[in-house]
Amino acid sequence: MALRLAGRGPVASPLRRIDFGQLSATTVTAILAAAFLPMALGHEHDEGNIPDGETVSAEPIDTTLWIHIFVQMFAFGILFPLGMVLGIIKSRWHVPLQVLATAIALLGYALGHLHGGRQFVSSNVHAKFGTIIFFLMVGQVALGIYLKLHLEKGINGRIRPIIRRIHGINGKAFPVVSWVQMLFGGITALGFCQGDHLGQCLAHFIMGSAFIAYGILLTLLLLVGQLWLRRTGRSQEFFDSVVIAAWGCVNTFTEHRWGTAWVRNDWQHTTMGIVWWCAGLAGVWLSRDRDGSPKRNFIPGFVILITGWAMSAHPQDMMISAMVHKVFGYNLMGVGITRIIEISFVLHDKPGMAEDGSQSHSFQYVPIFLLFASGFMFMGATEEQMALVKNSGMDAVAYILILYSLAFLLFLFVHMLIYVYDRSANAQKLAQPVANGRAAPGTRTEEDGRLGDAGEFELEGLMTDDEDEDDASRRNLLKHGEDDLASPNPALRNGGRS
Repeated sequence: MALRLAGRGPVASPLRRIDFGQLSATTVTAILAAAFLPMALGHEHDEGNIPDGETVSAEPIDTTLWIHIFVQMFAFGILFPLGMVLGIIKSRWHVPLQVLATAIALLGYALGHLHGGRQFVSSNVHAKFGTIIFFLMVGQVALGIYLKLHLEKGINGRIRPIIRRIHGINGKAFPVVSWVQMLFGGITALGFCQGDHLGQCLAHFIMGSAFIAYGILLTLLLLVGQLWLRRTGRSQEFFDSVVIAAWGCVNTFTEHRWGTAWVRNDWQHTTMGIVWWCAGLAGVWLSRDRDGSPKRNFIPGFVILITGWAMSAHPQDMMISAMVHKVFGYNLMGVGITRIIEISFVLHDKPGMAEDGSQSHSFQYVPIFLLFASGFMFMGATEEQMALVKNSGMDAVAYILILYSLAFLLFLFVHMLIYVYDRSANAQKLAQPVANGRAAPGTRTEEDGRLGDAGEFELEGLMTDDEDEDDASRRNLLKHGEDDLASPNPALRNGGRS
């Protein structure tokens, strides 16, 4: 933006650094958010059709609420995580995408208050947490507008780094917050996790989400975090063992209601916690070699293995629940076995496949995916969910395959987000160098060259003798010409003229 004074050249405006295209879009989003604020605070819920002791009415979910569900899944489950990655790599598409995601989320928020059909109690957890997310989103938009103004003088210069840090933390927390809200949405829509079922729901959804989070962390370490891990001076099993020991301590004292009678599952849960903290301590000890250098070990894999074995034999009241828990246990056993094989026989106790952390082995993805699958299996195995599947007429195999499908989708999406980050953050590293006139090993150019050589080899037998002789003559002439040009003798470079 420039101003032109009479008789003078262009003068730079003090507002030249503001991108008014993006700022106006962000401002519109803020206005929309403010417009929906009365709806967030003043919405009334019709609870007259909800039976006593229930949290939802018997009516089916109407079209408006289905649209709300899919719109919010698209905004919070796809767009906001992608926008977070674009923000980390400082992409110019970060602001437009986040503005679009916010506008779509506000639309979904409105639909969630305008639906008919099934009604819910006003005190449901999805509505309460939704209000918190609404204000987090409005705050994120306000912080984004402030940062977009580039106010850097006076007090703004001192608070701007703090605002940037808060904006970054809030943005990175949004995928986690979105995951929690989507789980709350499913629970609320079905009226689950009330009364005596609350404890079991907490155990299944927290532990299942923890397995998925563990899988995501292992994916990050495998693809973009190997060098960071080496800089810490610790092996991966050290961190795994610390978490296992801490989680075991919590389970030891929380899985049984002290002062009441011990029941069958209390014994398994409590003893499993004891094994975890005992094994975790052993894993921490083994994570150092004799000289103090980081050392890989089998402990975390073995803990997951025996946990899977215990869960596969977990007593259940319904056959379908027993089958799902058994497959969940087998998945965890697969995680433990493949993790031990990876460390001991694929990597041979080394931190990774390459010193620069740029390579991975296909086998390393097996335990990671099984963690994703284990998480979905465990989250989908609560008593109420099992009763719903049983009454629907669906068999256990079909239900398990659906859970595997969800695991594959999330597994794919995580890899896509990491790919977007990796292609930008490591652009120079991924731009393969050319050495001695040939592409470096593993590059696309080298692959094309090999394909070309193979094509020449296959076509060689189809050429006639005359074509062979003509081509040979032309190749010799070209070769001699290139040799003359490359020769240090000036006479040869000038075609023999002195």
